Amino acid sequence: MVTSSVVVGAGLALAAPSASAAGDFYTPPSTFAAQPGSIIKSEPSPLLLQIPGVANQWPGTAKRLMYTSSYQDGKPAATTGTVIEPTAPWRGKGSRPTVVVGPGTIGQADQCAASRLMAFPMSVDITKPSVAVNYTAPEMYYLLTNGVRVFVADYIGMGTPGIHTYVNRRETGYAMLDGARAALRSSGAPADAPVGFAGYSQGGGAAASAAELAQTYAPDLNVRATYAGAPPADLSKVIDAIDGTTIAGAIGFAINGLTARYPVVQKVVQTETNAAGKAALRKISQQCIGDIILSFAFQNTRNWTRTGESLSAVINRHPEVQEVVAEQRIGHLKPNAPVFLEGGLHDDVIPYGQVAQLATDWRAQGADVRFVTNPTPPILTKTIVNHVVPMLATLLPGMEFLLAEFNR
Repeated sequence: MVTSSVVVGAGLALAAPSASAAGDFYTPPSTFAAQPGSIIKSEPSPLLLQIPGVANQWPGTAKRLMYTSSYQDGKPAATTGTVIEPTAPWRGKGSRPTVVVGPGTIGQADQCAASRLMAFPMSVDITKPSVAVNYTAPEMYYLLTNGVRVFVADYIGMGTPGIHTYVNRRETGYAMLDGARAALRSSGAPADAPVGFAGYSQGGGAAASAAELAQTYAPDLNVRATYAGAPPADLSKVIDAIDGTTIAGAIGFAINGLTARYPVVQKVVQTETNAAGKAALRKISQQCIGDIILSFAFQNTRNWTRTGESLSAVINRHPEVQEVVAEQRIGHLKPNAPVFLEGGLHDDVIPYGQVAQLATDWRAQGADVRFVTNPTPPILTKTIVNHVVPMLATLLPGMEFLLAEFNR
């Protein structure tokens, strides 16, 4: 496994890949093509229940790709993902479409990458210990069954060297857009073949970011539709909502990612966190979704700060950090294709109001937005039940929306 750069509250401790990892697929070569969407390398990837060595198995043939994307400053970044060419034919209009799926919150450590978990959606490493889960299968298999090519993104820093920049608006959006480019090139598809984006929660934010960045960052793509479920469009609202829930540790994912890219955030984190907070952030940087639940469920970030304030309150005291959080806000740009946007009225992780505001912001710019409200009543709040149930309820309508737009 390639060791990630670990974010430490008192500063950055950089751990370079070990010599034993030099031949690992996730270690980028010393030089690679700088053009976004370029394929750096690829290898076959088994899927769940497939027999190794047998060609043309259902639901498709998968390849793990390393491809070029961009860091937020525009410099080339090597990242990874998985493209699956379906065995089912595309029976709709035009060329076979491609949907890039952004995974929801699955972690920050290298072992959490979705491309590592395509043969079996769960991995348990007792040496760490760590529990990694890939739950992109429902939308992936549904799309493949309908003859749609699927690309599942890992995001920048997930699997590859460096910290995964969780909910970074530009880097997650870039990874999705360049994943589409790489998928088309890898499959030999026409450059103007239809493209869509899909995701829920973190994946919904990545899909929403890709949707609004497409016209400026990837005007070459023929984007036709986006499904964005429960996107964390406004981190200033989301951080406070997640505090004290079963996935409170996800706040650490966000802080670690921001610390890695913004020196002003690093400085504030170093100053404002106590020893427990620094240790928590360091530990979280090497954890997956299952790990943070076991380690930090229902904890409050008040325990991480020197003043006993929540991290949300600390952010509100520092205008320079507020500016960084505001940079991650989705909704300032116009999607260039229709969007199916969903928000849970009582979502206990992703506040409904900031999703509704995203719909308002996009519509004010003339975007074609179908906004759906999931009415699930409050159930065991702070346990993320009210976040998971809407995901299941919206999956099929979201996929059908994409298929309908491809057939226009």
